[in-house]
Amino acid sequence: MNKLEAEFCNLVKAYRKRHMGKGPARITATFCKNWAICEMEGNLSPVEKFIASANEGKQMLREARTQMVKDMYRTHPPVELEELLGAKFVDLFVDIDIDKDLGMSIFVFDRIIQTPSLTEES
Repeated sequence: MNKLEAEFCNLVKAYRKRHMGKGPARITATFCKNWAICEMEGNLSPVEKFIASANEGKQMLREARTQMVKDMYRTHPPVELEELLGAKFVDLFVDIDIDKDLGMSIFVFDRIIQTPSLTEES
């Protein structure tokens, strides 16, 4: 992971902790065109894990988690991410596998994200 991806991950983790009370335990990001694709592990709180122990709880938690995260970014735009990338946040696609506690988020920005070349990273 390059420095830009690492900083993006740190900002996403801090944003989620600030707005949800808990951020993911591990996060990786990859930039592709105008997308930032994040894989997040360790998203669920102990209470959410307890709720997920029932089948109805899993579905309810998945729906709440995906919709809540989308609404959160809509009502509280991720200004820090925009400043880091020099791009405007446009949309977010979210999914979570409750059993694996693995989430995916695809952040869509208004322009292609420029990543440092290999010579700049060295």
